[in-house]
Amino acid sequence: MALYLIGDVQGCDSALEQWLAHVGFSPSRDTVFLLGDLINRGPDNLGVLRRLKSLGNSARCLLGNHDLHLMAIHLGIQPLKKGDTVADILQAPDRHELIDWLRHQHLAMHEENVLMVHAGVLPQWDVAQTLELAAEVETVLRGSDWQNFIAQMYGNSPAAWNPSLGGIERLRVIVNALTRLRFCTAEGEMEFKHHSDATQAPPGFMPWFDVPHRRTQHSCIAFGHWSSLKPMHRSDVIELDTGCVWGKCLSGLQLNAHGQGAHQRHHIDCQALAKSGV
Repeated sequence: MALYLIGDVQGCDSALEQWLAHVGFSPSRDTVFLLGDLINRGPDNLGVLRRLKSLGNSARCLLGNHDLHLMAIHLGIQPLKKGDTVADILQAPDRHELIDWLRHQHLAMHEENVLMVHAGVLPQWDVAQTLELAAEVETVLRGSDWQNFIAQMYGNSPAAWNPSLGGIERLRVIVNALTRLRFCTAEGEMEFKHHSDATQAPPGFMPWFDVPHRRTQHSCIAFGHWSSLKPMHRSDVIELDTGCVWGKCLSGLQLNAHGQGAHQRHHIDCQALAKSGV
């Protein structure tokens, strides 16, 4: 049995199909973990959701900011934005079934000593607390009040975690950290305007994974969301969004048993796929 991680697919179903074929993925034997932003900006969002849904428990998915954005569009809470390419999902006869499947996915997962999130983890959270807080949001998304939650989800405040937070403010901080975070202060105040490389942090901020003494510093964290990151070759973080939707590679890796040692990375060149008509 092999365990694989894949970065942001964002509607690039041909690249996903080729990546799975490249590693010889078998749904009866293997498991693939996808790190969020399954859809949007790419050419075949409907194909991605149908493919992953058809894989059942062999595909375990995180929710990214684009996936939550689709739910908001579906509900009429957010309009389609320039660059959105999810009309194929919105017009599909199985639209409601796919949205229902999507909202039952995860905000964080932990397998083989690797914590998986879409974007980042605040410095006050350890692995156990990250999973517990993610589960709070997952419970709401899977419940009968999920539409009301999506309607109140958007906003940049509160900008920092406080364990005394409750209600929608608590849930919003959790969602923002797990699906939007790139830069924060040493105290965990989040910043959402800058999408630049880690070397170009705004004054007073730093990449979330560089915060000194963060409680997950001795854990391995896999994440996507940040396609402008340069390869870091670190043992504590695995960055897997390499800009597939922008014509670069769809990247992923095979986890070694127990999450130890070097992981085997696999890349599918999306430019080559586009040129060959795949």
